[in-house]
Amino acid sequence: MCKHLVLQTDFGIGDGAVSAMYGVAISVDPELRIFDLTHDIPPYNIWEASYRLYQTITYWPEATIFISVVDPGVGTDRLSVVVKTMDNKYIVTPNNGTLTHIKEHLGIAEARVIDEKINRLPRSGHSYTFHGRDVYVYTGARLASAIIDFEEVGPKVDVDVIIRMPKPEAKIEEEIVKGHIDILDIRFGNLWTNINRTLFAEAGIRYDDVLDVTITNHSQQVYKNSMTFSQSFAKSRLGEPLVYVNSLDKLSIALNQGSFAKTYQIGTGENWEIWITKVSST
Repeated sequence: MCKHLVLQTDFGIGDGAVSAMYGVAISVDPELRIFDLTHDIPPYNIWEASYRLYQTITYWPEATIFISVVDPGVGTDRLSVVVKTMDNKYIVTPNNGTLTHIKEHLGIAEARVIDEKINRLPRSGHSYTFHGRDVYVYTGARLASAIIDFEEVGPKVDVDVIIRMPKPEAKIEEEIVKGHIDILDIRFGNLWTNINRTLFAEAGIRYDDVLDVTITNHSQQVYKNSMTFSQSFAKSRLGEPLVYVNSLDKLSIALNQGSFAKTYQIGTGENWEIWITKVSST
């Protein structure tokens, strides 16, 4: 088993929560290597937790253990699970939709419910508000250090039990490419859509074409402008909007050296739609 633990939470690092999770993992096995995916998921934002796993997981070695704790339902009867992906990674998380993108894009080979009679931090008392420390990282660390194997996590459940949030698909309708704004490239304020580069190619759109881009929220127009489909930021002027292909091979919208999201107050999710039409070729 690979001794890598990768942690993701919405806890931030302003208090001791993440440090406590580190402490539990190292107490299980001081030789574990612990890494942070992010602790800046917006509070309770399960969708973003799902996307950040999808953005990251394929670049890690086989048997890496991911702990993802964005858990607004902590203390309820929602399941705590460990899943094994088709490419042999493990994710320890609440079954609340966090595995949406993994289930669709990578596939889940097997799922097990954590048996807390075995896999719960000793002397963790009767607290049911910090499963990240008391259940998830403890189980993940025991799995990573081979104290338990996957079968000892708990009973196997059908993969169909794993919750999948609604996830609209991009499409072409009457020469218009229609999609949604899935997530932000946070630091730079770029908009990452669910439109695959291959769908753009199918629509006959090529680099340097001029495009009309319309963004709506709850069907109300928020933004409309023309911009170029650029292969790199170097081909656009400072402050100019552009369409480009991001690191996940999906279409994104940016302002060159500016924040598109902040400038135009753009959000993410199924209510944020984007329509793209080719105006001219160059």
